[in-house]
Amino acid sequence: MSERAAWQSLAAVVTFAASVTLPIAVVGGVPVYLIDQGSTARLGLWVVGLAVLFGLRPAGASGGVEALTIAATVSAYLVVMIFPAVTGHASIGFWMLLLTAWLMAWLLVTRLSYLRPANPTWAWIVRLAVPVLFGASLLFLWEAVVRGANIEQVILPAPSVIAQRLAASLYVLWADFRQTFLKSVLAGFAIGSGSGFLAAIVADRIPFLKRGLLPVGNLASALPIIGIAPILVTWFGFDWQSKAAVVAVMTFFPMLVNAVAGLAAADVMERDLMRTYAANYWQGLFKLRLPAALPFIFNALKINSTLAMIGAIVAEFFGTPIVGMGFRISTEVGRMNIDMVWAEIAVAALAGSAFYGLVTLVERAATFWHPSIRQS
Repeated sequence: MSERAAWQSLAAVVTFAASVTLPIAVVGGVPVYLIDQGSTARLGLWVVGLAVLFGLRPAGASGGVEALTIAATVSAYLVVMIFPAVTGHASIGFWMLLLTAWLMAWLLVTRLSYLRPANPTWAWIVRLAVPVLFGASLLFLWEAVVRGANIEQVILPAPSVIAQRLAASLYVLWADFRQTFLKSVLAGFAIGSGSGFLAAIVADRIPFLKRGLLPVGNLASALPIIGIAPILVTWFGFDWQSKAAVVAVMTFFPMLVNAVAGLAAADVMERDLMRTYAANYWQGLFKLRLPAALPFIFNALKINSTLAMIGAIVAEFFGTPIVGMGFRISTEVGRMNIDMVWAEIAVAALAGSAFYGLVTLVERAATFWHPSIRQS
């Protein structure tokens, strides 16, 4: 067992023992213990205790991952079960139990990350389980801290509250998503990335333009969004066209720089070989230099997939119809509806992550020959 895994397991034993012996809440000066929460809690304590001890076994021991899964799941269930008793009254025992659940989840993710199943299907499932469990652990920790510390919703709403708002506002969120992502982000992303790519080809063909375009592109990338957004809103109106223009400005320079670097990445010997075959500029471009530049181009596309979402949302702060993610965030903050703000943030994060993931999948299909893809 690795040093880190040993430390996590031993810490879980200590925190679990503390959660059993110390009060989980103090209500009216009277301590409340975990053992007092009923027969289900007592059974759960036995299960978690045995699984925590079993987690001390070496990382390669049979059943180690299963034991950690049981410990993490049951301890998380115990934390959720005692929410009504500790909300606003949480004491040291509750935080020790929460720490136990977090340590077990951490150790489980660590053990899973080192698994190398021979079956490709199981290998894919394990690779997917690691980020999913890590994200679920963070959400669980967020929920427990907000409940245990009784944090006001206006400061930080719990994930459950945000989920309720998501479910209750699907129509509004869809309208905002359609306005911001499907119109502004996609249009601006296509215009900015496409124009940056074409400008890179022109600059590669004409060295004088390369020396002139790169400084201008650098200047454009340094322009603050809050400065150019009101100007572009004045030029293109309050609808999605002005937000797409902001996104295009933000995504132009990353594509220009990466595409220019990628077009220069082909080896000198490979270029000489193309010239010995009497290949002209365009034949060398499409058969040698563009394929060599694809990793650079996709790197720019992945950067732009996140920049586009940020640019469109910020641009909507400076003028938009009564729809859009940026408009909704600025409006609901003024109304102190922080759960709706977080719901919009969640939708934006999911959309941006999905967009990034889609670009990554296309990259893997288009550059399957590249060493970085073959080795992953």
